[in-house]
Amino acid sequence: MLYFQSRSLLWGGIFDPKAKQDELEELEAASQAANFWNDADNAKSTLRRIAGIKGDLLKYSEIESLKRELETTILLLQQERDLELEQEAQILLRKLKLAISDASIRATMRGEFDREAAIVEINSGAGGVDAQDWGQMLVRMYVRWSERRGFSVEVLDWQDGEVAGVKSATLLISGEWVYGYLRGEQGVHRLVRISPFDSNARRHTSFASVTVTPDIEDSIDVVIDETELRIDTYRSSGAGGQHVNKTDSAVRITHIPTGIVVACQSERSQHKNKARAMKLLKAKLFELEQQKRSDRLEEIKGERKKIDFGSQIRSYVLQPYQMVKDLRTNVETSSVNDVLDGDIDEFIQSNLRLGIRGWEEVREL
Repeated sequence: MLYFQSRSLLWGGIFDPKAKQDELEELEAASQAANFWNDADNAKSTLRRIAGIKGDLLKYSEIESLKRELETTILLLQQERDLELEQEAQILLRKLKLAISDASIRATMRGEFDREAAIVEINSGAGGVDAQDWGQMLVRMYVRWSERRGFSVEVLDWQDGEVAGVKSATLLISGEWVYGYLRGEQGVHRLVRISPFDSNARRHTSFASVTVTPDIEDSIDVVIDETELRIDTYRSSGAGGQHVNKTDSAVRITHIPTGIVVACQSERSQHKNKARAMKLLKAKLFELEQQKRSDRLEEIKGERKKIDFGSQIRSYVLQPYQMVKDLRTNVETSSVNDVLDGDIDEFIQSNLRLGIRGWEEVREL
């Protein structure tokens, strides 16, 4: 049988829809003032807050709808046992738990860049062709996760693997709270499977690293001395021309003092690619300065580790059994294909909600 924990505990502790609605009405009224755009920075901040509150209220409505649907299904089950209804109830329960967890996390996100878009870099590590294929599998996983949430994805850079897969790829994932969700995905991801590239069908272990950086606004003041830059141009490459334009317009910029390297090949012109690459460099340099000033290296960027054994945050095992396990939270699932198809919210949420108090999930007896 299924039941709900105290509804007052759930919403009274982390989310007050009436207070959110009142705040929304006040901000929308302020946005209609004649002098609203006199302070452009404040106006943009207000509009972002309005969008955020609307998103919160939409999430609340989604949870209430799921709750009502589950309650109705439970009432029907109390009248007559039915296997199909029981399965439907279990599906609704899982959706409700994830929606509540998601709302709880969003209500407690306090990071400076949590509301921003994210720049996600995937680099293949130890494992040769298998690692490069694994890198492309991770790219697909994050693209599918983004599509599930309605986020947009742009491929900024793509370096094909020698035989298959990708050596490195840089994605810009745009939407609200993207960085807040994905910052915990940073680290080394390990794959164990029977290699499709091994004629002897032996089991191989492959590694790829994921780096997540917030896509900061152009208004952030970062001074870059162009004499400290090495700018290289090269021919764009991509998966059959699907992701990028195959022209001599790609740009790679190396910031010599820090060794930071950024690249962009998504635009048709070299000028536009350079501008995008400079924005990426600006974000990375700003983040580096934040780390130095606040001594928050592990919080924002995470510990940099070798892409090899002993440094992974998550393992994906396809053979001899099927399991995905997060080594930080011990959350695991045997639904490997679903995970690789972008169903990673349970892992993201379990990592982000560590230490969150004041809320209870729907539970199963």
